[in-house]
Amino acid sequence: MTIDYEKEYDNRARVPEHPEIFARWQRETDAYRAASPGATLGISYGPSPRQTIDLFPGKDAKADAPLAMFIHGGWWRALDPKMFSQMAKGANAHGVTVAVVGYDLAPTVTVATIIEQMRAAVLHLWRAQKKRVTVFGHSAGGHLAACMAATEWKTLDPSAPNDLVPAAYAISGAFDLTVLTKISVNADLKLTEKSAHDVSPLFWQVPVGRTLDAVVGGIESSEFLRQSKAIADGWQGKARTRYEEIAGANHFTVLDPLTDPDSAMTRRVVELARQTQALGHFV
Repeated sequence: MTIDYEKEYDNRARVPEHPEIFARWQRETDAYRAASPGATLGISYGPSPRQTIDLFPGKDAKADAPLAMFIHGGWWRALDPKMFSQMAKGANAHGVTVAVVGYDLAPTVTVATIIEQMRAAVLHLWRAQKKRVTVFGHSAGGHLAACMAATEWKTLDPSAPNDLVPAAYAISGAFDLTVLTKISVNADLKLTEKSAHDVSPLFWQVPVGRTLDAVVGGIESSEFLRQSKAIADGWQGKARTRYEEIAGANHFTVLDPLTDPDSAMTRRVVELARQTQALGHFV
């Protein structure tokens, strides 16, 4: 059977009510930012205006509080981190500090450059806080979260632990980008077969002992289900992997549980962050 990749990966067409969802996200993020006087907004980690970190401390956060980083989606070419501050809410309620990060967008930069920017953001957090980081992200951010978990950090900063990002929680990610060369989004991504392969964490040699949760909405397209299954299976044996479908969730509503301190998704992200924190704090 021929796969219609354009249709499979066009989430806005699959979810026609997405403008209302985006508007709700903006209302929620504005409310959460207003309700977070302890947040530090707009921390610069790189030279461009979009390379920023909004840091939301956890409830009653102490110096050794777990640290997590959220990466937004948008096909590496759209959306803004200021739409996603509320994704810190659930974890914050459990004492986890959450950094919500931004990055430059295609076609101004390549996917490879965005990966390097996310590594720079993690290293900025490391140098400031001397803590390992759990990374969670959605869609393009799910891809980037997996890339962070598969990074050998000592090759970038000898002062950092090699497992600086020991765990990632990837929501509705794409991990084999070679299929994206077949669809219209590639007009902005400008991927070739080789460059797409090179930025696909499915094909990377993941360091032994990392943890990856690949989570996807239960009513997403068959390709998005396949992508998450593929990386959970492909990394198995070296990484501790877990695949989960969120019943009834589409590509956008799959994020909603992160705003709920009592959701299973929030509890899992908090669990991973605490496991990461337990590996040790550096002075």
